[in-house]
Amino acid sequence: MRPIRRRPLNFLLGFLVLAAAMLGLAGPAAAHDAAESSSPAQGASVPVPPEQVSVTFSNKPLGIGASVSVKDASGTEWADGQVQIVDNVASQKLRPGAPAGAYTVSWRVVSSDSHPIEGTFGFTAAAAAAAGTAPATGPTAAANVPGMGTAEPGATAEPSGPADSGEPFQWSIVIFAAVAVGLLVALAVIAKRRLSAGEEPDAG
Repeated sequence: MRPIRRRPLNFLLGFLVLAAAMLGLAGPAAAHDAAESSSPAQGASVPVPPEQVSVTFSNKPLGIGASVSVKDASGTEWADGQVQIVDNVASQKLRPGAPAGAYTVSWRVVSSDSHPIEGTFGFTAAAAAAAGTAPATGPTAAANVPGMGTAEPGATAEPSGPADSGEPFQWSIVIFAAVAVGLLVALAVIAKRRLSAGEEPDAG
C-alpha cells in the first residue's frame, strides 16, 4: 500500500514547487514603467532652446496627471501648454524667446500600472531663442522624435496637487494565491481519501 500513499504526497510537492515558481515570475511582471531616454539627452548642449522636450518610456503612460516643468537657471518656467502623450513618448512645448544657459526639466507621469513615476534631467543652450517665433530645434533635441499615434493631452505644467504615490494593490497575486490555496485544499482531501482507501485492506 505504500505506493498509493506516496503518490498523492509527491503530487502535492510538485504542485507546491510549481506554485512557488509562478509567484516568483509574478514579481517582474508587476514592475513599473521606466524612462528610457530624454530629448534633449541628460547633460546635452544644444545651439538654442528646443521647441519642445520629451521623455520616452518603456510603456505608454496614462494620459492623466502628467506634468513637465522646464525652468532656466533663474527659475523661470518655460513650459507652454499641456503635456502631449503619443505612444510611449511624453512631450512638452516651450514658450518662444527662452534665454541661453542651463535648463532643468522635471517630469511626472502615471505609468501604465497606475503608479506615479517622476524624474529630472538637464541640458544647456548655447544661445537664446528668437523672441516671438518658435525656436529652432537642435540636432540633439531631435534625436527622439515621437512616433505616430493619437495625441493624448496630459495635465497642465503646474498641477493643483500631488498625485497619489501609493503602491497599487496587486489583485492578480491575491487571486492566484486564492486559487492555489483552493487547489491545495482539494488535493489534500483527495490525498486523505486515497490514504484511507489504502489503509482499509490492512484493517481487514
